[in-house]
Amino acid sequence: MRVVAAQDDGKHAKNSQSPRRNRPLLVLAIILAGFGVWQVGQSAVILVKAWLAPILIQRAWAAVQDGQTGDAVKPWPWADTQPIAKLHFPSLGRDRIALAGASPRAMAFGPTLTPGADVPAFFGHRDTHFLMLQDLQSGDPVLWEKADQSVAQYRVIDASVQHKDHLQVPLGSPGQYIALVTCWPFDAVQAGGPLRYVILAQREK
Repeated sequence: MRVVAAQDDGKHAKNSQSPRRNRPLLVLAIILAGFGVWQVGQSAVILVKAWLAPILIQRAWAAVQDGQTGDAVKPWPWADTQPIAKLHFPSLGRDRIALAGASPRAMAFGPTLTPGADVPAFFGHRDTHFLMLQDLQSGDPVLWEKADQSVAQYRVIDASVQHKDHLQVPLGSPGQYIALVTCWPFDAVQAGGPLRYVILAQREK
């Protein structure tokens, strides 16, 4: 009888220790679950931004054309950029709202217009907003709609691959040319690189 009692006590002791042994596994499972929820949350935020940003930029562009100024034209309150132009590509059936400045943060949401250049240059990412540049052909029209709702019409006259530190465009009268610039090649695995694809368009009217 004593032997049986001793064996029962031993089993009870082992059972009482098993939750302690499983505790590290439980903690690990909670950590992994929390990490998974965080990852899903991050992906959701990115998707929401990708969906919402174009809507807010379009609203801000409408405000710009209505003559509003100041913070009212910002796509969102903390934005450090604002829409200043709209590019139309009739041959491709597409258009793009261009943002002020050339910061990486601004380029994440659309092509940007570099201020103060002799030839106005619009820069955009090759895998998003300016992916379509590879489909532009010589003679295709490009329309530049400005905040005052005036529209300048250009026509593509040249496409070239140039080094980013030595971009060359012809000199002319103000507004005679515009350049559309993106990274090259379009199918590069990694972003960046020294080469740029440059579309040159000449004004018609």
